[in-house]
Amino acid sequence: MRTVTFGAACSLDGFIARTNHAVDWLRWSKDVNAITRKLWKTIDTVVMGRKTFEVAVRSGGGAYPDVKNYVCSRTLKQADHPDVEIVADNAAPFVSNLKKSKGKGICIMGGGELASALFTADLIDEVGLNIHPVVLGSGIPMFPAQGQIDLDLVESRQLEGGCVYVLFRVQRNRPRLRKGSKRRRAFTTSG
Repeated sequence: MRTVTFGAACSLDGFIARTNHAVDWLRWSKDVNAITRKLWKTIDTVVMGRKTFEVAVRSGGGAYPDVKNYVCSRTLKQADHPDVEIVADNAAPFVSNLKKSKGKGICIMGGGELASALFTADLIDEVGLNIHPVVLGSGIPMFPAQGQIDLDLVESRQLEGGCVYVLFRVQRNRPRLRKGSKRRRAFTTSG
């Protein structure tokens, strides 16, 4: 099976954009460029949500070169975006089918809503974050209303500009919690 990696840049307090979707606080560096180039050698597919795609288009980007680009959206029209394939169906079954198909890794870019749906469906294998040295105080959360997911740290390092890169692997050996579920703990007292 193909590896599915969720990649995002976030503030220290866990936001991926300001409330108005602005990402003017993001810092790009040679380190980030090197990490991105390394990742790009291991993937052949990018999946992003509509909001992430629209931010990329406004920033002068959109589709990524040399990979298959999918945008999950029920409102965008394929004819308006020939450089990407619009996925109007539920994202989880679509990504599940991609994961089972032949190919390199799959990168889920940016959007917290898309990532939450894919975490709930147990489809994400890795999480790569570029944590920026800023506290936004409010904004668009990286993981809106997400239940607990246990992770193993694979790598962490400081980047230029005070950012920190972390890569986690999703633990598969523990029971997964679903949205709204709670883990019960037994406490003992002594004495």
